[in-house]
Amino acid sequence: MSADRRQPEIAIIGAGPAGLMAAETLAAGGVRVTIYDAMPSVGRKFLMAGRGGLNLTHSEPLEPFMTRYGAAAEHLRTAIDAFTPQMLRDWSAELGQPTFVGSSGRVFPQTFKASPLLRAWLGRLDGAGVVFKLRHRWAGWNSNGWLVFEAPTGRETVKADAVVLALGGASWPRLGSDGAWAESLRKKDIVVSPLRPANSGFTVNWSNMFRDRFAGQPLKTVQLRHSEHSVRGDAMITSDGIEGGAIYAIAAPLRDAIGKAGEAVLTISLRPDVASDALATRLAAPRGKQSVSTFLRKAAGLPPIGIALLHEAAAHAERKLADYAPADLAALINAVPIKLVGVSPIERAISTAGGVAFDEIDGGYMLKRLPGVFIAGEMLDWEAPTGGYLLQASFATGAAAGRGALAWVSQR
Repeated sequence: MSADRRQPEIAIIGAGPAGLMAAETLAAGGVRVTIYDAMPSVGRKFLMAGRGGLNLTHSEPLEPFMTRYGAAAEHLRTAIDAFTPQMLRDWSAELGQPTFVGSSGRVFPQTFKASPLLRAWLGRLDGAGVVFKLRHRWAGWNSNGWLVFEAPTGRETVKADAVVLALGGASWPRLGSDGAWAESLRKKDIVVSPLRPANSGFTVNWSNMFRDRFAGQPLKTVQLRHSEHSVRGDAMITSDGIEGGAIYAIAAPLRDAIGKAGEAVLTISLRPDVASDALATRLAAPRGKQSVSTFLRKAAGLPPIGIALLHEAAAHAERKLADYAPADLAALINAVPIKLVGVSPIERAISTAGGVAFDEIDGGYMLKRLPGVFIAGEMLDWEAPTGGYLLQASFATGAAAGRGALAWVSQR
């Protein structure tokens, strides 16, 4: 860019991790950056993600790391290669927030919080001249191709040399991501796959007794299976179903199965480290005058919630646990069938699937049908389990869109 040319102006819509990373990349490239967001403060979902400890990324080797993105891995590869998990950790350390690897391989800031990192990041962006315009809700484009915003002072129009859209998916809409952008893009003939819950819970028709006693209680160190998918971890019983980390890890195939058949069967192994034949041997011991629940607690080492799940499964099969032979009871303990009858609402999901198809963007994350408009973060059609994969791809695609926009204006 020659010295006598004016400094390009870039509009970024969305002040989440993808938008902020795009802003940092662009500001470092010497262009003027303004971030617009509908909310009165930035990074609201980012801060929510950090309430239980900000899981920035994961420490596993890059090849298995990439498999967590499923079919979208090939599309995300270049962006993540250019901003790897280690580079994200280095970036965090540069902001005064060094990281550590937890026992599960997940990576967290040493403060374990999102707010110190966000404050330091916003300070860096402010020092780079990035301007924030909050309470500005994007309403598409006008007939001249200018951006339209609904602002506190009324409708505003903005002409920008390039635009980065980073408005997120449709989960947790009260924090700013409501998916309303999809209609504006569809009007421009952009293919946008329907937004669906990802990393979500599922609904189950629990008996009233089970629901009243066990809603809000955890299932610890169980193994969940559906079709060829299997995962170990914890889950949480809710009043209307089941959720939690282990559930989220296989949420996508469960959601898709429910979409096709209206229901899906999840099996839960309550004692995954004890073989069924060993359990059967223990359960073949005389029960005596013990109740079934007391016997299962002592012989199989089951907690009350696990025993109650067995009673639920037996009731659905119109049987009683006392009538099961030891081998059959052992088999049930290691494969309790739970019928999932629905997906929890997208408003309660951690993230969303669906979005702008990767075929709609070029290698610089620019929309082929809308030159000068770039897409980043959860607006794109990808999903991943919790564990740091969501934030990693949001950061990486934000940086990629920023580089793409910088290259675009540099060539104008």
